[in-house]
Amino acid sequence: MKGFPLNRRRFIKNTAATATGMVFLSSLPKKSMAGFQPAARIRFSVININHGHIYGMVGAVIRGGGELVSVYAKEPDLLAGFTKQFPKVKVASSQQEILEDNTIQLILSSGIPDERAPLGVEVMKHGKDYLVDKPGIITLEQLSEVRKVQKETKRIYSIMFSERFENKATVKAGELVKAGAIGKVIQTIGLGPHRISLSSRPDWFFDKKRYGGIITDIGSHQFDQFLFFTGSTKAEIVASQVGNLYHPQYPKFEDFGDIMMRGNGGTGYIRVDWFTPDGLKSWGDGRLTILGTDGFIEVRKNIDIALHNSSNHLYMVNQKETVYMDCNQDPLPFGGLLVDDILNRTETAMPQEHCFLATEMALLAQKHAQVIHSEK
Repeated sequence: MKGFPLNRRRFIKNTAATATGMVFLSSLPKKSMAGFQPAARIRFSVININHGHIYGMVGAVIRGGGELVSVYAKEPDLLAGFTKQFPKVKVASSQQEILEDNTIQLILSSGIPDERAPLGVEVMKHGKDYLVDKPGIITLEQLSEVRKVQKETKRIYSIMFSERFENKATVKAGELVKAGAIGKVIQTIGLGPHRISLSSRPDWFFDKKRYGGIITDIGSHQFDQFLFFTGSTKAEIVASQVGNLYHPQYPKFEDFGDIMMRGNGGTGYIRVDWFTPDGLKSWGDGRLTILGTDGFIEVRKNIDIALHNSSNHLYMVNQKETVYMDCNQDPLPFGGLLVDDILNRTETAMPQEHCFLATEMALLAQKHAQVIHSEK
């Protein structure tokens, strides 16, 4: 690959340094890290666990100083898997038992998408904050109700945009952009391919009324990143399209979508799909490109097919150099910031209006998307 990387010595030096760090970490006694958990600063519980994202969500809050207290789920098999992972958690007899527990400050949920916003409304009305898996809201009517109750109760309604909050290279990209490493951001390009894994999907996964559509679902991640990296506080959809191009056996399903948008801080493009092939050693080659006036950043979130089978890779080119960064040892601050916000009634993890605007953009793009069809 001619000309890659331009600064080959720096590339090799960074890679070697990372390898040395990994050797050092692996040489530490296992007891020094076993069972480590920060002192509990808040108590939290889980209601509904229909998506595996709940495990990462719980992990983030525990790292931030949360104590997992109880869980409720209707499905015995899902509950069994959760309690195996967290054996000290109390199994509640009902959703109401958790909602009425005045010692609980935060509720987490990864329920079926159309049930997430109604639960969040109940959570806020019971005086608790809410962290929900994406998509956290799947209709504009739900969004209107959530906004109304959030304004009345002043509780936190947060959506776990894990492609930013739980990806170390994306967190690093945010630090670099904030420091001015590539100048003013002009555009973001977010690619969100996923492997469909048909045999493991529940029925609701294929019903648009339950999951909201591909842009509402996967695309919500990319709208969050577009707003964050461009610094946009206002935005509009230029064009959007969706289609079911290769899964006619699921007529209520969408497997492809893309969007163009612009905001008061820059422009953006998004593509999402369910076409990741089985030959890839990851569920999806998620990528983010951030174009600035003085350079660009590319984040290879889950894999770097040319060089690495691991995740959290960042490339940056600016007026001075081309660099590669392995971000696997970088911190993930979201959980700690969210706990801070719960305790201090602040908005350091994610501003509430940002959360709602990212959601609204996804819902509008989904609602007004042109439907495309595969040519036979």
